[in-house]
Amino acid sequence: MPDSRPEILFRRHPQNPILTAADWPYPVNSVFNPGAARTPDGTTVLLCRVEDYRGLSHLCVARSANGMDHWEIDRAPTLLPAEDCPEEAWGIEDPRITYVAELERYIVAYTSYSRAGPGVSLAATRDFVQFERYGMVMMPENKDAALFPRRIQGRWALIHRPISPLGAHVWMAYSPDLRHWGGHHLVLQARRGAWWDANKIGLSPPPIETPEGWLMIYHGVRQTAAGCIYRVGLALLDTTNPERCLRRGDTWVLGPEAPYERHGDVGNVVFPCGYTLSADNDSLALYYGAADSCIGMATASVRALLAWLRRHSGAPETPAA
Repeated sequence: MPDSRPEILFRRHPQNPILTAADWPYPVNSVFNPGAARTPDGTTVLLCRVEDYRGLSHLCVARSANGMDHWEIDRAPTLLPAEDCPEEAWGIEDPRITYVAELERYIVAYTSYSRAGPGVSLAATRDFVQFERYGMVMMPENKDAALFPRRIQGRWALIHRPISPLGAHVWMAYSPDLRHWGGHHLVLQARRGAWWDANKIGLSPPPIETPEGWLMIYHGVRQTAAGCIYRVGLALLDTTNPERCLRRGDTWVLGPEAPYERHGDVGNVVFPCGYTLSADNDSLALYYGAADSCIGMATASVRALLAWLRRHSGAPETPAA
């Protein structure tokens, strides 16, 4: 009989979850949704979302020589909500990290949470010890943001996900200075009906530049009678005009299957926020939150992801203005 199982593109680390609250040097409820970067000496840095026993989140760094084990975790929170930033009053969450060679800095886009709701803030760092806050750049309700690693046609570009009367879709914005943003364009819409990404969608880790375009790994949410299911899909954006979606996969490529992904504070969730790419520009390590309770890692080949998109993508919908 033919094999009816989907093609496996992401392979989970055999010792998942690679980080849990039990690994932390101070009391925390859960650790999840880490941004990721690789430093010049080859160290993998995870900037983890850490939820305390109040329910509020901060960010904490974990470092590993191989990106898989023997993590060295900061003994105290690395980045706490700032008292002079009212937009962070209820915590900071879900960082995405982009290294920007022009600035010689890592730019962290994160969700700043307050009474007004979630918004998007930016910070810059060279060493993941000292951070310069740029402040809130996308007003609530907005999240799931990441910066492109270089200017697009002379401007900085940011993917973000506002909630609006149009729904929860992926948008693009542009800036001359990383502080003032405009030129918003709808890039990718949540599908309707029974699709796996019908309720809302958002960027997962920052976009990956490839010879074929910007590879976008995104999450989609389906509302069911038993609650939401968070899964991961693929899309490809044009290199010089990333508002234009070239391909979009019809099916999800990573979904909650393992017990640590199905059961936790929020069950049935895989939520990637970061990746590292090896020197071959093909070997990808994807870091994700599992059930809002722990951190998993999965590996993939960028070439295989692009090849899968060529075989399994339908015509992308044209976003409505």
